Amino acid sequence: MNKIIKQKIRTIPNWPKQGVMYRDVTTLFKDRIGFKMVIDTLFDRYRESSIDSVVGIESRGFIVGSAIAERLGVGFVPIRKSGKLPAETIGEEYELEYGRDKIEIHKDAISEKDTVLLVDDLIATGGTALAACSLLERLKAQISECVFIVDLPTLGGSKKLSDKGFGVFSLVSFDGE
Repeated sequence: MNKIIKQKIRTIPNWPKQGVMYRDVTTLFKDRIGFKMVIDTLFDRYRESSIDSVVGIESRGFIVGSAIAERLGVGFVPIRKSGKLPAETIGEEYELEYGRDKIEIHKDAISEKDTVLLVDDLIATGGTALAACSLLERLKAQISECVFIVDLPTLGGSKKLSDKGFGVFSLVSFDGE
């Protein structure tokens, strides 16, 4: 099944810059069978878990995260780029390849000791995911696992998360391909 999911992800060479192999999950999302396989697989993995909320990272984490939340019968919480949430937030800066960025979550989005599942489409260097985990820890959430459709292990993000003690799961891996 993961082979089928992987085949539905488009690779765009040299985008956004020379030497980068961009993994475009929009082709997977538009494929009803592929998208259903993603949601079914993740639902099967987490249906017996005691998850209070699914937290999705902007923007493609919203697509997968909200579908999983609905299937699990729990709420969905967005983590957004700075300045996009209307109520009181807490934020976390993180390193990009060239500079810094910031993500935020509503201060009242998670209750203390809630168990959450963190979802995004892809893990590369891990900067965004680590910042998201930091936000959730500051809210005293228990992170069940960090889940991604795609892992790019040569960029080290999943290892960084694991090294910090977070569980990591991905459906497919593009390792030097």
